[in-house]
Amino acid sequence: MPRSISAAVCIAAITVATPVLAETRTDVTVASPWEIASYDPTVSGSIVMALEIMETLVDADEAGTLRPGLATDWTVSDDGLTWEFTLRDGVSFHDGSAFDAQAAVFALTRAWEQPGILQKSPINGIFEQDGKVVITLETPFTALPSLLTHSTTIIPAPAAFDDKGSPSALIGTGPFKVTKFMPPQSVAMARFDDYWGEKAKLETATYLAASRAETRALLAESGDADLVFTFDASGYSHLQHVDTITTTAVPIPRAVLMKVNASHPFFEDVRAREALSLATPRAGIAKSITRFPESAATQLFPPALSDWHSADLEPLATDIDAASALLAELGWKPGDDGILTRDGERFEIQLRTFPDRPELPLIATALQDTWRTIGIDLEVSVASYSEIPKGHQDGSLEVGLFARNYGLTPDPIGPVTEDFGAEGGDWGAMGWTNLPVAEAIQIVASTDDPQARAAGIATVTQALHRELPVIPVVWYEHTVSVANGLEGVIIDPLQRSYGLSEMFWAE
Repeated sequence: MPRSISAAVCIAAITVATPVLAETRTDVTVASPWEIASYDPTVSGSIVMALEIMETLVDADEAGTLRPGLATDWTVSDDGLTWEFTLRDGVSFHDGSAFDAQAAVFALTRAWEQPGILQKSPINGIFEQDGKVVITLETPFTALPSLLTHSTTIIPAPAAFDDKGSPSALIGTGPFKVTKFMPPQSVAMARFDDYWGEKAKLETATYLAASRAETRALLAESGDADLVFTFDASGYSHLQHVDTITTTAVPIPRAVLMKVNASHPFFEDVRAREALSLATPRAGIAKSITRFPESAATQLFPPALSDWHSADLEPLATDIDAASALLAELGWKPGDDGILTRDGERFEIQLRTFPDRPELPLIATALQDTWRTIGIDLEVSVASYSEIPKGHQDGSLEVGLFARNYGLTPDPIGPVTEDFGAEGGDWGAMGWTNLPVAEAIQIVASTDDPQARAAGIATVTQALHRELPVIPVVWYEHTVSVANGLEGVIIDPLQRSYGLSEMFWAE
């Protein structure tokens, strides 16, 4: 049966207890939907970090509390504009070269220059000084250490880059080193015996990317994979009755949502976005598709993010009649086929989503059916997840459906800055700018005053709830299967790590 976990800061991890096997193994196979399509940390860093191949300067535990990583401590100047990170001594990369400040500065500078979370921060410079990493800022930014836990800030070895500075290998400092990489489907790893910290208990590990939910369910049931992540509802229900595995569902700080192009003529009026929200059957989706009825989203941020989840917000509701009334106010009238028209133009739009998360195409179909009842002709395009950021960047996206993880950094201000700052973001607002929100985000990111932080968060959450640049659908449950006999498994709700170095097989 599914197991629940308790909240602690963000939310706590769970340990899965399993029966004992007769034989001792020293290997493990992990499967998830996510391909490792590139050597580039800015593209595949989340999986590379989760597999404990590469590490960040700052780490975080399963509750979101910051702790030393490749940096042992960090300090900030009195004016809040200069941060110094003291690096751990005696750390080696997998190729035997020494980890030092120059390697860290190169990796962080490259991440800063790429579109992403560091680029949205007020960094002014990154350099080495007296063996430390020094980061200067244009304005105070107390969230900087939290941002340095992000997967795009992992530190590869200098040898992981070719002569042109492009990533060309997976060489890090983590407890596992890569022995064979077959992109985008699999990675074979071995224990790194010169690891600076506690050595992994397993000798080898294999990662398999399986995009189809049915494939992952078969891998779990057959025993071809020992730890498997993310199932569709029917597959998860079936696996709960398989005797050779343990299943669990963990609430995580992730929401399934729609981003709406607010600059599109159909959606530039907030009443149109409100109509889409009112015509979103959250309760039905939560009950029939994700099969976690309590996960219907009443606001953007899940309860796990206690600082950002507000009891003061009126819960999002479903009201088809109210949705139709709002569209009528905007001049839309039903045509002969029931599809709305205005000034001779039909209300035809495209929604982009992807199959890596198996519930997304099903949710898209539910939206297609429900929105048709209010006169919207919705075309569903199921393709690569990259079509959503691509459509954001070239302006062609109308509506995108995806799952957004607000636990990418222990303090959600990281992804919030990336998504809802002045220019929006690939996985956030599009064609929507709210100056008070942008200013509040900067306050939250820069202040150490709890009252100022709370006031800034309230400004952000209220505006997002009122103006709906993104429309929440359901909060996420992370489904996992674990082979019987595999011990020491920690399901990280922040999804920073698969915990391979802690696992072992019962004797």
